[in-house]
Amino acid sequence: MRLHRNLCFAVIDGLTQIFNEGQYADKVIQQLLKRDKRWGARDRGFVAETTYDIVRWKRLYAEIAEVKAPYDRDNLWRMFAVWATLKGIKLPDWKYFESTPTRKIKGRFDELSKIRKLRESIPDWIDAVGLEELGETKWTKEIAMQNEKADVILRTNTLKTTKDQLQNLLADEGIDTEFIKGYPSALKLTERANVFVTEAFKKGLFEVQDASSQLVADFLDVKPGMKVVDTCAGAGGKTLHLAALTQNKGQVIAMDIYESKLKKLKIRARRNGVHNVDLKVIDSTKPIKKLHNKADRVLIDAPCSGLGVLRRNPDAKWKLEPEFLDRIRITQQEVLQQYSKMVKPEGKLVYATCSVLPSENEKQVQAFLNSEGGANFALIKDKKILAHVHGFDGFYMALLERKA
Repeated sequence: MRLHRNLCFAVIDGLTQIFNEGQYADKVIQQLLKRDKRWGARDRGFVAETTYDIVRWKRLYAEIAEVKAPYDRDNLWRMFAVWATLKGIKLPDWKYFESTPTRKIKGRFDELSKIRKLRESIPDWIDAVGLEELGETKWTKEIAMQNEKADVILRTNTLKTTKDQLQNLLADEGIDTEFIKGYPSALKLTERANVFVTEAFKKGLFEVQDASSQLVADFLDVKPGMKVVDTCAGAGGKTLHLAALTQNKGQVIAMDIYESKLKKLKIRARRNGVHNVDLKVIDSTKPIKKLHNKADRVLIDAPCSGLGVLRRNPDAKWKLEPEFLDRIRITQQEVLQQYSKMVKPEGKLVYATCSVLPSENEKQVQAFLNSEGGANFALIKDKKILAHVHGFDGFYMALLERKA
């Protein structure tokens, strides 16, 4: 591979914004890709993948390059040189790469790779938490898998098409996919591609959604005609899935504390041909109280650490702090206590997170069931998904039923 100066400069600019200015990697990369209209798919792919790669391995590369935050541009070029050397890419004769110790880089890599927190490029505290909660064997495998590149998974919009039809339509547009056993609506891309420019996407025939995430709506046991509440809807990936499962019959209420996210959901719902979704901003306790004892089904896709989806959001591990984890556990129990009041007798509730930590998952459910607010609920089943076992994002989901 030959390195092109303008593409490498884009990567360095992006890393400056992500590492030193605290900006989100996905937003930075979206902006970078609009920088030069002459760039082809390969150029854009290089910028995106290289930036994500260096973000993912920041700690390891910084240790090898012997640089410390905040990183000036010379530091970032040194980290870039480490990335290129370990990828086997010949460094061009640029001033940024003068006297790069190629042999020393490989030696340092071999040496540091013996230490898990450096090998997997994670903060000390995350390594300590993972080790404490999952144990040595599970955590070592799980955090390694969280550094693998995630597959692109599509969820078929069954309101408009079938999985077979979608597969054929995408093939006509040059995108090959395969079925995934045990995931009724999922198609996996055999090769990465920009699916958002396809006619199939513009017509609302699919959404991009990881296979593990697709299991959550199915877990809620939704039937057409039901009143279903998605309490932490966000931009609505699971809301749209729930609407498809109701076949546009009944009512799906999408709630969130952020109105901006619900506005995005409104646009997505229109494209998906979804007609039975009502949007409600949680700006006080009133919207929740109005639904007390009214819902057949309630989904709590709770805010969490996101430690099950680090391979999709590699910059999250540098933004997370131990104090956040303490706060979010309190929030998780609060939303369980409050939002569970919307479930009517004999109705069902799913509590879900994209974390692999038991303290955010089964321990939260157990604490709820042992509380006064959870006394009328029973655990029907739960599912723990670890990326290194299932191959997809780390998730947890528990199905609870309110007693008659």
